[in-house]
Amino acid sequence: MGFAENRGTYWRGRYKISPGKYGTVADEDGNTIRFRTKREAKQAGDAEEAKVRGGTWKDPAVGQITFGEYASRWYAAQDLAASTMQNYRRHLEEHLLPEFEDRSLASIQRTDVDKWEKKEKALYAVSSVKTWRGTLHLVLEDAVDDGLIDANPATKRRGRGKRAGRSRNRGPEKVVTDPLGMLLCAERASLLSGRDDEFVALVTKGYTGMRWAEIVGLETEFIRPKAVRVEWQLYELDSGVFEHCPPKDDSYRTIDAPPWLVRLWASHIARTQPKPCACHGRTYLFRGQGVSRTGETGAKVVDVARRAGVSTGTVSNVLNRPDVVAEATRARVREAIEALGFTRGGGAVDQAEHWRRNGFATWLFTPAASGWYPKKAPQEARPVPVLAQPWPGVPARGRGAQARADSCWVPIAKGLTPHGLRHTHKTRMEGFRTPPKLMDERMGHIDGSVQARYTHITREMREELMANLTVEWKASLDARLAMCPTSPVAVLNDLLHQRLVEHR
Repeated sequence: MGFAENRGTYWRGRYKISPGKYGTVADEDGNTIRFRTKREAKQAGDAEEAKVRGGTWKDPAVGQITFGEYASRWYAAQDLAASTMQNYRRHLEEHLLPEFEDRSLASIQRTDVDKWEKKEKALYAVSSVKTWRGTLHLVLEDAVDDGLIDANPATKRRGRGKRAGRSRNRGPEKVVTDPLGMLLCAERASLLSGRDDEFVALVTKGYTGMRWAEIVGLETEFIRPKAVRVEWQLYELDSGVFEHCPPKDDSYRTIDAPPWLVRLWASHIARTQPKPCACHGRTYLFRGQGVSRTGETGAKVVDVARRAGVSTGTVSNVLNRPDVVAEATRARVREAIEALGFTRGGGAVDQAEHWRRNGFATWLFTPAASGWYPKKAPQEARPVPVLAQPWPGVPARGRGAQARADSCWVPIAKGLTPHGLRHTHKTRMEGFRTPPKLMDERMGHIDGSVQARYTHITREMREELMANLTVEWKASLDARLAMCPTSPVAVLNDLLHQRLVEHR
């Protein structure tokens, strides 16, 4: 039985936990409750001892472990993909620990979580805060399972405390484009990089729906005669290291490809002769490219060659052995050198083994889609300066680029992101009335419904989708031909020429 203990100015309740071990009645924060009378203290002690005998008693000190201490223990116990571990670590260190690190688990109330969430929403995107609260909920839910707290204060109560419905915090709709938009974005990205890799990669993404990390990690051995196999991805960690890991959610799959896309891959491999990378020793279809912090490297030899309408070898001869080049050609090359502000070594950029996600999106894809370089300190957002010839304009680079430019690019799809091409592919398939089962296979999604279990993909379904993709591809080339029959991007120029021959 419990008993009361006189502490001079108050009484405290005591109860037996185990032979030789006694506890003191305390509140949920672990503080001893001071009773005014002996009777109240005795009753409280009896109640706690009854819980001990009934197996429902919990040590009040258990909930006094701090959130920071438990979060460290929780994180160390996780065994997840490197990308997931990186995200959890970022959520904890940057957003959760600054607020809750020194708080005991038992002291964290629902109102505290709501107050933190409101403060975060004033500084960050609603979707991001929702993700961080999800991580907090996960940590505290495990604390409940461990018996450290009785309830999860981060649980979201549906419809409580809101001034409006769910649409109030809905993010902007993802921007998508059409086949011509994909083609033009791919051409511009290739003009910005000065090579063909970006063109082939963006066409691949737009017509297969592959994730960005799957594109970066696409090895040449997985290019098949009629398809591409997704076996791995290269996920870039915060440290800059590329993690060679399975695709997201183990979405291994074989993606059917139309013949023209397979030929595009084959010609790209023959042209670039990919070599194994130094970091993984694997041969990837696409190479990375280093870019400067501002995105505007100096003019390159390939830019001069495009401007003058000659090969890069001819430009090299003009620079090193001008006597072997005809005078008229030398004059064109020198005019291009002056117009572009080309200097030897000015366009040199350290090549990376793989694309950096932020660098690619910031300095290649976003300017291609919107026609603007984004704001990056110390420079403000600004239009991409281009020289009008050859069409659609070659980006002017280096010092004085804005003054030397003839014009700038108009937007193709403002707000479009590389991931938006994945949305675009799904949207185009919806327009073809492609069966959901086939769409899920290509996108790497899983539908666990009974309907999906009783639906199967047929050869006719695959052939119809390939035919539809081919029709759209040819239509985009025709639309591009109508704008200009040539392109400074070599691979696109060949495609336009082939399409022109087909029309004759």
